[in-house]
Order: sequence, then structure tokens, then C-alpha cells
Amino acid sequence: MNQPQNQPQSSNSTSQSGNDLLSQAQQWLNQGSLNDLLNQASPALKNVGNQALTRFNKLSTTQKVVGGALLALGALYLTSQGKGSGTQKKQDQASTLNELLYFVNDRIEGYQRAVEESKDPQLSGYYKQLVSQSQRFANELNDYLRQQGGDRQTSTTLKGKFYRGWMDAKAAITGRDEKAILGSNIYGEEWALKAYEEALDDHTLTGAMRQAVERQYKLSQKTYQELQRLADKQE
Repeated sequence: MNQPQNQPQSSNSTSQSGNDLLSQAQQWLNQGSLNDLLNQASPALKNVGNQALTRFNKLSTTQKVVGGALLALGALYLTSQGKGSGTQKKQDQASTLNELLYFVNDRIEGYQRAVEESKDPQLSGYYKQLVSQSQRFANELNDYLRQQGGDRQTSTTLKGKFYRGWMDAKAAITGRDEKAILGSNIYGEEWALKAYEEALDDHTLTGAMRQAVERQYKLSQKTYQELQRLADKQE
């Protein structure tokens, strides 16, 4: 009895597909593509790859071809995933720095306004120091922002603009004494402290960036305490 004609064709088709895959995998191995992929990977992935290659050399030729192809594809996938994760991390860090800088820039403008309005030489000198301090804060944060792919941020918050406008209108009617200036600065420093706390609480910043923000936050706390002390002296 004759065998069905389509059976050998199906077998040959499957065999041909398998041979094509094996041929492609063998070509990757001969070209060193597997090693190239592993060299792009992280140190941890390289270590895993090296261990796998030790076992790989003990396999048969067919096992090497198939296993090598799968290892190459896996390495490529993990490498691409790692790159994507790194990009997202930079975007998150840039977003946090960008938001914090709005409030640091508010701090600069607030103390510049205090320098212009204060008639007390000692207080005016202190406000000038705080302007310089705030500018250093902004420069440091902008340097880190640029490292994450962001543009320099020099804008202030809309809330800060409205507040300074309201204080100007109030001063035009009631006048602006040293106690009022200090009160305005204390209020502005509270905004800055809250912004620093939010930047640290979202845990996007790491390493040197986080340490820099923590240092600035501590200095802002000291400024807040000193402003309160100076305001108490005005009683």
C-alpha cells in the first residue's frame, strides 16, 4: 500500500525550517555575535553569560547551535530591557529636579526682593547671603538636571508670582517694615522646605544627586530657624 504523498513533504518542510534556524544560529556563533551581545550587557549579565559559555563548550554541536542562539536572543532582550529602564530612571530624576528648581528659583527672587526693600544693613546683608546661597543651589541642581538630559530651569512657580504681587500691593497700602519682610521670607522658606521634602520622599533621586538635595534641605532648615529667630527680635 502506497504511503500518503504529503507526509514526506511535511517532514521535509519541518526539517528544512529547523535547518534554516540552525544555519542562522551557527552563523551568529561563527561571527562572534554572542560575544558582542554579552560585551554590551551589564557586569552581572556578563558573569552569567561566562558561566553559561563554560557549560556551552561541553555540549554537542547541535546543542551548541540551538543553545547558543537562545542565549544570544536572551542576552539581547535583557540588554534592551536594561537600557529602557535606565532611560526611564533619568526621566524621573529630571522631572523631580525640574520641579524642585521652580521653588529654588522662587527662593532667589524672594530674597532679592528682601534685599531691595530692607532698610536694615545687617538684615539686608543676610538676605544677600541667602540670594547667593540660593543661586548656588540652583546651579548645582541644574548641573544634575543637564546630566539627566534636561534643559536649564530658570522659571519660578505661578504661586510665587502671585504671592510676590500680593505682597507688593499690600506694601503699597500699609507699608513694608522689617517684620513684614521677615514674615514674607519665612513663608517663602516654608514653601522651599516642603518642595525639598517632596523631592526626597518620591525616592527618584539617588547617589550624589540625593546627597546634594539633602544638604540643601538641611541648610534651608537652618535658614528657616534663623529667620524665625530674627523675627522674634522684632517683637
